[in-house]
Amino acid sequence: MFEQRIQQQFFESADLQYQVAEALSRPVATAAQMLVDGITAGGRVLCVGLGLADLDAHYASALLMGRFEQDRPGLAAVHLDGLAQQSQLARQIQTLGHPGDLLWLFDNPAGTDAQMRTILEAAHQQDMSVIAITGSQDDSYRAEMLDTDVQLRIPHSRAARVAEVQRLLTHCLCDAIDVQLLGTGE
Repeated sequence: MFEQRIQQQFFESADLQYQVAEALSRPVATAAQMLVDGITAGGRVLCVGLGLADLDAHYASALLMGRFEQDRPGLAAVHLDGLAQQSQLARQIQTLGHPGDLLWLFDNPAGTDAQMRTILEAAHQQDMSVIAITGSQDDSYRAEMLDTDVQLRIPHSRAARVAEVQRLLTHCLCDAIDVQLLGTGE
């Protein structure tokens, strides 16, 4: 019984990754270029994740500050406490964010549109662009996103599947940054 259920988890994850590969490749490339442009211009990347997605934001900032697959100097990244209250999180963005910085936002599939609107508004008040990795929740906050923002939407209702693709997108973005800054390393 468990073996079949475990296999189903793998198949469902692989199917979702296959389904979104083509649809997300262009917006991921756009997001990667935004990150490279911002970093090389002296900007910082503020990483925040709502709820359990805070772990993904922490991981992304660690990969930027440390390394992904190639040795390189650390990149200016800051992990913001996504578990903080909504008003405290907005305050962190207002305090630490500056024009030219980027907000890399990981949405919690169980998050609320009000949280997203507050965060987007705080980033835009600081003249920051946003890269938002979201699940398939109702995204009425989408109207708050600007033309300079990129949404990487993962169309799945299961939080586990969304989290798996969020991690893959993080790897894709970090790989693109490394390739742009360092070459292929081969």
